[in-house]
Amino acid sequence: MTKYVVSGYIGFGNFGDEAIASVLTKKLKAEGAESITLISSNPEKTSELYDVKSCGMFDFIKPIFECDTLISGGGSLLQDVTSIKSLIYYLGVIYTAMGLGKKVEIFAQGIGPINSKIGRFFTKFALKNASKISVRDKKSQELLQSWGINSELVKDPIFDIEIPQAEKKEAIGIQLRAFKGVSEEFLNILADEIAYSFKDKKIEIFSLQDSIDLNICKHFETILQQKGVENIEILSNLSINDVIQKISELKKLYAMRFHANVIGIKAGVDTVAINYDPKVEKLANEYNLRIIEL
Repeated sequence: MTKYVVSGYIGFGNFGDEAIASVLTKKLKAEGAESITLISSNPEKTSELYDVKSCGMFDFIKPIFECDTLISGGGSLLQDVTSIKSLIYYLGVIYTAMGLGKKVEIFAQGIGPINSKIGRFFTKFALKNASKISVRDKKSQELLQSWGINSELVKDPIFDIEIPQAEKKEAIGIQLRAFKGVSEEFLNILADEIAYSFKDKKIEIFSLQDSIDLNICKHFETILQQKGVENIEILSNLSINDVIQKISELKKLYAMRFHANVIGIKAGVDTVAINYDPKVEKLANEYNLRIIEL
């Protein structure tokens, strides 16, 4: 039996990363893990949600010292497009585990982009010393191959979630997140398309991480209203099951976030990917989704 510590973007209320944490903890429990500790920004809530141990984001040294294996992932932890600080943090957790003589597994990650030379150097060194690496897309695997590192290509863990059969509603979903490339021009162009094609439909605007998504969702609602769209609902503070159920019921989905697109694909929803990040473009190309550029 093995004691695990899991490092990821956990406890921030992000649908995709919380769903990955759920899938991973269920998998480890099914395999007979002796103990599981998730590193989280909200340890109390995380322990309650997944029935595991949890520690704060900077309280990981003792749990790692007591574990056998650190699992880093899934998601896009090892990249510096969002922030060099986040890359340094997740590498710091990995190097702590390696320094304490623990096994390190990289789980179903999308690697890169890593634009900084120092970021590439320390990421490359860490991955060369990992005991097991799985990546969720071909480009990540090709990047690692160019570094002389072998990895297993797997589907994103969200693809393992059971999607219930849902009766489709005459509703159109819009999933947005705040991002520097989201301009007023883009929002108005998107709103024009929605108003022209679906003015008589119900429009559901999804906030999948309220601290980041909710304000832009409210702003987009105002833009739609100015264009004569009336039947609008903002969906926020959603559980994992809520998100899956409500997206599954849609007739069409416009989505920015990677995992919103994944759920749309899994549920058989006509999905349009809004390309704000290379990972979304990779997914859209793999599944032949229409892509809207920012």
